[in-house]
Amino acid sequence: MPPRLGRERGQLGEAGPRVCPRRTMGSVDDSLDNLVLSARARVLADLVARHQATAVAVSALEEACASRQWWAQQWPEGDVYVAGLVAQDVQDALFEKVGRWPMCLECDDGPVHSLYIQPDLGGPDPVWVCEETGEVAAALGHLSR
Repeated sequence: MPPRLGRERGQLGEAGPRVCPRRTMGSVDDSLDNLVLSARARVLADLVARHQATAVAVSALEEACASRQWWAQQWPEGDVYVAGLVAQDVQDALFEKVGRWPMCLECDDGPVHSLYIQPDLGGPDPVWVCEETGEVAAALGHLSR
């Protein structure tokens, strides 16, 4: 296996923080890493689906994953909330930096509005919900264009 070139888990490099699974077979760290990587994949799929997988968005996603990994280490019973909380963290970060995401594409009438994650704490089984109608738009990780 090639050397890691000085980039260890949790260190910042030119591309920002890296969330990489540890190589300890069957440990709690593996389970936690898989949980965070799964949440990352689901949110990234939604960013890609809505053409928002920009450097700013992916950096926000990486920061959210690192933060929620620490959070999940502190509260192991909260693992079902991680994916939805990562999505909410990214949504909040993007709102501050570039504007609302994801936008509702289903409603033709009324003002332009966003989707939000429900349940509020993000899990279990988080879904994107229209803020105007309250209708489920998609499960987290399954937004369409």
